[in-house]
Amino acid sequence: METATHITEFDSFTRYLSAKKTVDDRALNKHVWEAMAAALPAATAAKPLRVLEIGAGIGTMVERLAAQNVLTHAHYTAVDTDPANIAAARQRLGTLPASIHLELVTADAFAFAANAHSTRTWDLLIAHAFLDLVDIPAALPQLLPLLAPGGAYYFTINFDGNTILQPTIDAPFDKHIEALYHRTMDERLTNGKPSGDSQTGRHMFHQLRAAGASILAAGSSDWVVFATANGYPADEAYFLHFIVNTMYGALNGHPELDQERFSRWIAQRHAQIERGELVYIAHQLDFYGRFPTP
Repeated sequence: METATHITEFDSFTRYLSAKKTVDDRALNKHVWEAMAAALPAATAAKPLRVLEIGAGIGTMVERLAAQNVLTHAHYTAVDTDPANIAAARQRLGTLPASIHLELVTADAFAFAANAHSTRTWDLLIAHAFLDLVDIPAALPQLLPLLAPGGAYYFTINFDGNTILQPTIDAPFDKHIEALYHRTMDERLTNGKPSGDSQTGRHMFHQLRAAGASILAAGSSDWVVFATANGYPADEAYFLHFIVNTMYGALNGHPELDQERFSRWIAQRHAQIERGELVYIAHQLDFYGRFPTP
């Protein structure tokens, strides 16, 4: 397949988010998950748990929380800027238990936060695979005050500086591509403002404390995707194609890359997926804690 064909075949973000669910299910740190779940206040029909998720995508986190009985009685507000994601969430989450009231909001997370600051608070704030896409020192002071006093946060799948693709094609060239790809995260701007960090996970230890939050649990949540004799699990081959396609989109035309060589490299990675050979590992960290610090 030509690289241009890859772009059109593997560009459905909602399908990527759906394919990512099984990857995330394995990756989420069990210690952090259990610490978060054990500390949630008891909820009743009269006093449901108030949960806010920003960058909620297609709703896989509320789906996961409900399936594992972490949520019993809850009012769950899911905010995402993409109407297609919200539409997919509405369709996907139609069978949630009646005791979980779902509020789906199409809005920018920070515009929503600004509007909600003086009127609403939540018991639990969730950001799943979101904070590494924003300027965290600016974001946390806007988001954490949305918590009721002593409320908890659960921030998961925060990228932390390693993108590993195996088998090796050309070790020096592979490392060069990884370094340039991470640099695009560090240099990314949204509306003229910084919006990313390729080492978000390690930096969050300081940034959370600087914002007045405690850290009660933290741990690795690495994505590890590989094929067995039966191929890749679920729709994870699509997930891998999307990741490789994302790398192509980030670096296509980069002045420090031989583009013909890079296009061949991308085609080789897609071919490795088709043969069930590609192994993908991304290092990430999960955090749970409270705000303000007790």
